[in-house]
Amino acid sequence: MFKVFDNRLAVVTAASSGIGLATVQRLLEHGARVLAMSRTIGGLSTLTSQYGEKLEWIAGDVAKSADLLALAERARAIGPVHCLVPNAGIAQLADGLDASAFERQWAVNGAGALNTLRALQAGLAKPASVVFIGTFLSSVSFPGLAAYIATKTALKAQARTLAVELAARGIRINLVSPGPTATAIWSTLGLPQDELAKVAERVNQRLLTGQFLEPDAIADTIMFLLSPASRGLYGQDLIVDNGYTLQ
Repeated sequence: MFKVFDNRLAVVTAASSGIGLATVQRLLEHGARVLAMSRTIGGLSTLTSQYGEKLEWIAGDVAKSADLLALAERARAIGPVHCLVPNAGIAQLADGLDASAFERQWAVNGAGALNTLRALQAGLAKPASVVFIGTFLSSVSFPGLAAYIATKTALKAQARTLAVELAARGIRINLVSPGPTATAIWSTLGLPQDELAKVAERVNQRLLTGQFLEPDAIADTIMFLLSPASRGLYGQDLIVDNGYTLQ
């Protein structure tokens, strides 16, 4: 199924670790050319040595318009872009009434993702597939993460409308909403390590497998949405959460 990615160009942001890195690896394994952007090269260094010219890395932050312009210019030089995954996201614990927490997280989770698409849209192929990253928490509540949930849920709403607006241009837009996943984002919440372990234990009790997802499980779902196998899906949100939201 994934031979369709042979020599197609994919752009992935926040690509140096976690879900972004797993997605880059899956794309490369199935023959795609990948232009990856992240603030540091991180785990991409190993893939760069393994895949050579198939993978190109550019340093950048999705919250900075100059960095997105540089990404778009580089993509245009390689292009056209068949697959786009605006993966960058941050999560920080804050009081639900802290408007500044929303602004900080929206700059990356919402505006950063939308501006990535805006910067690259002129260079998208026809057809092209875009996969935004939402969150399973849009369906539940989680104290301390109101700003994170709000920014991701707002992104979902905009992505669904964009799916309608851009369909005529051959651009297909969907979302993947990861559940609890073993990535570095958990360690950036701002909790002490012992408290973080307690939260993880409580979360695990709600997961049907009893454990967090691995990033490659999310990457596999992203690959499905990027491929023609999902050609009938527009504006859909695939929740991959080991059953968390079933209970």
